[in-house]
Amino acid sequence: MTDPEESHGPGRPDRAAFVLHDHRTPRPHFDLRLEEGGVLRSWAVPRGLPGPDESRLAVAVDDHDLDHLRYTDADKSIADTGWWEEHDRNDRRMVFTLHGREFDVRYVLVHTGGTQWLLRRTRAQPEDGPPD
Repeated sequence: MTDPEESHGPGRPDRAAFVLHDHRTPRPHFDLRLEEGGVLRSWAVPRGLPGPDESRLAVAVDDHDLDHLRYTDADKSIADTGWWEEHDRNDRRMVFTLHGREFDVRYVLVHTGGTQWLLRRTRAQPEDGPPD
């Protein structure tokens, strides 16, 4: 479990933050945002994060400013936040773990072309991972 205040900001520059927004407009979806290079790289995930043995479409959207780490409004709330770590990356995929408020979950993002990616939970999960 991760305390979001400990995961990023003063005293923790070594950990890149993430935020998962529950975004209700224009249609309900989640926004996955990973801190990298001074911005939040962002993907819209229309059907929510995948469970075991599921893949979800993730559409790359414009990068967001770091102030979105704590941003909420009438149509957007924070579903989870914490820090993330990268395990492997090449031009087509990125394997990473989200260390959230309740669980640590490992995912892979696979680039399928243009702005489209597939987000999948890996079979091997951290010890503090979610129940299946």
